[in-house]
Amino acid sequence: MVQRSKSASGLKNNLDMMQRRFFVLFSLLAATICTLSAQTKSGDSSTPASIPSPASVAQPPQGAVFEYRPSPAEYARAKTYSNAHYRHFFVNTLYGFLLLLALLRWRVAPVLRDLAEHASPRRFVQLIIFAPLILLTIAVLGIPSEIWDQWLDRAFGLSVETWPAWCSDWITNQIISLIIGTVLVGVLYGIIRRSPRRWWFYFWLASLPVLVAFLFLKPLVVDPLFYTFKPLAGAEPALVSEIQKVTRRGGIEIPADRMFVMNASTKTTQLDAYVTGFGASKRVVVWDTMIAKATTPETLFVFGHEMGHYVLLHLPKGIACAGVILLFLLYLGYRLALSIVARWKTQWGIRDLEDWASFPVLFLLINLLAFLATPAFNAVSRHFEHEADRYGIEVIHGVVADPNQVAAHYFEKSGEVNLSDPDPDWFAKLWFYDHPTRPERIHFVATYDPGSQGKDPKYVK
Repeated sequence: MVQRSKSASGLKNNLDMMQRRFFVLFSLLAATICTLSAQTKSGDSSTPASIPSPASVAQPPQGAVFEYRPSPAEYARAKTYSNAHYRHFFVNTLYGFLLLLALLRWRVAPVLRDLAEHASPRRFVQLIIFAPLILLTIAVLGIPSEIWDQWLDRAFGLSVETWPAWCSDWITNQIISLIIGTVLVGVLYGIIRRSPRRWWFYFWLASLPVLVAFLFLKPLVVDPLFYTFKPLAGAEPALVSEIQKVTRRGGIEIPADRMFVMNASTKTTQLDAYVTGFGASKRVVVWDTMIAKATTPETLFVFGHEMGHYVLLHLPKGIACAGVILLFLLYLGYRLALSIVARWKTQWGIRDLEDWASFPVLFLLINLLAFLATPAFNAVSRHFEHEADRYGIEVIHGVVADPNQVAAHYFEKSGEVNLSDPDPDWFAKLWFYDHPTRPERIHFVATYDPGSQGKDPKYVK
């Protein structure tokens, strides 16, 4: 996953927006999904060009790159964008918390609960009335933050999606979110009613298969709602042949009918090539922006990086790490919810934790805990991304000439296009980077050479 940090990518991807919203109480899991299945966000824009011929694979890039050193003008522009993006994150986070507190103060949830209870005494009917209304209320009130982020990306040329198209995607997001979210709200409150003291544990157990199912279904059901996918073999047969060289070197066979090209250029100027899904849903996806701007060797490195996540079992390892953190945070949320509801239930019109009206309290706590846990999730992700970079260089060794410089040139190119922060401080790295910083990545890929130290490659011999 090539540089998909919250601060550097700039892309307000509609698929990620749907993931964050598809179930509000799964915001921790949404963070996990972003960590585990995030796609390469390393944008660029140009008139589409053809993939270089296989013969060009043997040509090393011109001019050695060892450090990330954008020009003064590019440096200033990247810092301006990065600093604005950092501000957006904290302002939007504060806005989200204040919004939920306002909903509690104004007793919006109790009004919706009463409406649902007056409609029917049956819990199922109450669910299909209350859950969509509260979820949609939160989503609509959160629109200013999303518009602000999209405006920033458009202002800096990182997004080319029109406002009508953006609105259409937002509506699609909400339809999916309301359907899935309503089901999961019903599961949550069903568990709370049956086990008021241990719901946090049983809900944790239920969350893990939901996450796995989502990762499996996303490329089959969700992604096609936002993008068009066509067989890569039909558009770029030479690229398919080169990718298969990489997969064979890594000991993995991916049939040509599992490789696709995606029309990302309708929404973004960034580049991407990634592996998604697992089992029957596993597939290779190359963005048309990658085909337009990156060379074949660069595309193979990005693909090798993504393949590394699967070969190195980052998906199950990440789920395990996130699961441990999530279990602790759900228990902490349970204890806090009991105290908060007991203290404020009269002022907020909440009967108890089993009451539908407690939803904003749980939502606020989960989002607050997810926010506080962000550095932990980012640290785990940065480790996986670093090892995937290592694997990416090793797996293209012998397939492309000078793999270190291929990777370094790609990171330099995509960093300039993405307006990646050229020198983020420790605080920015802690809160915003689920990948190593751009300077760290370029330095590593340019200097990684175990053979010069008499050592074997770590992953691909």
